[in-house]
Amino acid sequence: MSFAKLGLSAPILKAVTELGYSQPTEIQKQAIPIILSGRDLMAAAQTGTGKTAAFVLPILQKLSADTESALRGRSIRALILTPTRELAVQVELNIAQYAKYLNLSSLVVYGGVDSQAQKEQLEQGVDVLVATPGRLLDMAYQRALFFDDLEILVLDEADRMLDMGFINDLNKIIDRLPRHRQSLLFSATLTDDVRYLADTVYDDAAEITLSSNKKTAPKINQWLITVDKDQKSALLSYFIIEQQWDQALIFVEKKHSAAKLVEQLGKRSIIADSIHSGRSQAMREQILGEFKSGKLRFLIATGIAARGIDIDDLSRVVNYDLPYPAEDYIHRIGRTGRAGASGEAISFVSKDDFKNLCVIESLLGKVIHRKEVASFPVKKIVPISILNYRPKH
Repeated sequence: MSFAKLGLSAPILKAVTELGYSQPTEIQKQAIPIILSGRDLMAAAQTGTGKTAAFVLPILQKLSADTESALRGRSIRALILTPTRELAVQVELNIAQYAKYLNLSSLVVYGGVDSQAQKEQLEQGVDVLVATPGRLLDMAYQRALFFDDLEILVLDEADRMLDMGFINDLNKIIDRLPRHRQSLLFSATLTDDVRYLADTVYDDAAEITLSSNKKTAPKINQWLITVDKDQKSALLSYFIIEQQWDQALIFVEKKHSAAKLVEQLGKRSIIADSIHSGRSQAMREQILGEFKSGKLRFLIATGIAARGIDIDDLSRVVNYDLPYPAEDYIHRIGRTGRAGASGEAISFVSKDDFKNLCVIESLLGKVIHRKEVASFPVKKIVPISILNYRPKH
């Protein structure tokens, strides 16, 4: 199937062709016709499956086809909510690329930067606004924007927004929106909490589930290596140097761990940098830009900070620390193996990680393959995995 058969206009088709899109992904095949029909939608789609285009392309089609609606000052026609600043920036960049040949405006607003410039851009009205929940509410309180003309709402990565504690902000936003609108919810997993949120957004929606909690992207080679905690940085250095890694996104759980690991790698002449909540937005954007361009080969990141990283050919991700909750494992490894490419996901597991590992493997429905490195013998042995393990709490 081609994009043309999905009912998209010539300007949109021209833009996606120039971006190298040849055929729609499965989520795009299923979601685009539903959204174009005007029906509400709840979709489960993993990172790297093309979900952003799945909702942005039909939104642009609908907005550009309506030539009678005049854009009023401080009004918006479509609102896309994302959990992090990095993801918001990435989504708005995609919108600008897809709308290259359309007479539509887009804007991204997020916290951590001065709001005055964002308010000035909202003065003329915006067709598609991408925002993080906190900054959007701030703008609404300041009467920098109005929701009266809103036609479409998108909750992107809804599970992550709930994990980050945005439920109250989301409820406040939803209460301000027109009742007659199209609502779209995209999430990597359709947990009970996500479904409860969906019930507050709409009554009867189409549902697409391309990935269950027990499946991950098909072209990701997953494996783990057991290692004592005090040997993790040495083991990572060994892989980078001995196996001549070209690039890696390395996940840690805490921001102080990110800075410490950058320093440890530096002592072994490995240049790395880090992004986390403690760094300024300008610095995070600069580092992400260097990583995407290939100028920076090794990026250390906390899970939340790395949410907006979108690189089609990222070779590998490394779980230097296993994530908690277990669902974050799916989000993390989805940074590689994108757009049909293959990727590698490596996890460092110490004895203290055993219970968490069992939960992750139960989520996957399979035991992750283990490898060993003779020069890194393990003193604290990690037990054999228990696939049906369930934590008491």
